[in-house]
Amino acid sequence: MNDPRLPASYLQPGISSFSDFLAAESPELLPSRRALPQGQAGELAPHGTTIVAATFPGGVVMAGDRRATMGNIIAQRDIEKVFPADEFSAVGIAGTAGLAVEMVRLFQTELEHYEKIEGTTLSMDGKANRLAALIRANLGMAMQGLAVVPLFAGFDLRHSQGRIFSYDVTGGRYEETAFYSVGSGSLFAKGSLKKLYREDLDETECVTAVIQALYDAADDDSATGGPDMARRIFPVVRVITADGGRRLLDDDVAQIADRVIAGRMIRPDGPGAPLTGGTTGGQR
Repeated sequence: MNDPRLPASYLQPGISSFSDFLAAESPELLPSRRALPQGQAGELAPHGTTIVAATFPGGVVMAGDRRATMGNIIAQRDIEKVFPADEFSAVGIAGTAGLAVEMVRLFQTELEHYEKIEGTTLSMDGKANRLAALIRANLGMAMQGLAVVPLFAGFDLRHSQGRIFSYDVTGGRYEETAFYSVGSGSLFAKGSLKKLYREDLDETECVTAVIQALYDAADDDSATGGPDMARRIFPVVRVITADGGRRLLDDDVAQIADRVIAGRMIRPDGPGAPLTGGTTGGQR
């Protein structure tokens, strides 16, 4: 192909990575290439907090609370932290909210660009590796307090199962088993899921378990927002199966959250797990 109206870089075949193309053509547009002044900027921008993901037979669920904080201030009460990456995957953001959202948009474009160039979608491992590269490129900003640590999950069509990947600020990629959580409330969310998770959960039970986990995270972590009953603000929940991903309607999430909160009025610490195995005890 030869078109004098386009720069030569636009006509190079085989560049399936949009970020590589952008780095060659307009590197100043990449977040990681922007010059920053010296000093720490972590307290100057809103931060997203807790994201939870769990697998169930036939799919995976990802959910995030709606609170963003700036130091000890609640910067936003209804921020969205869980986004579709493509038809069969989702990414949840924890860390500097503005950079995280920008990274998600670049990641979405990266996957769409690959599909258009190659005529097929990336494998789950390929998607996870591409996201790792974007995080690694942000290391300079992370050293100044502007870290982004997402959680990635999706349905692997080749293996017919849900998969979850976590990351560190250097771009290290780690596949998790069954469930995982990132963000300031992740310690409490994972502790909750250790008691509630079972391999045979159905979709509704899995969604309920992650909402229970977010409730427990909000109970002990001030940066994590629980269900806001006065404003009717509830977690964002995405379910991904072989049929693709979808965001649960707010009314459906509200019904589950209402049941969780009603149960907490009777048992404030939430449902318990049996000591000898079997099904989860207590209310769901």
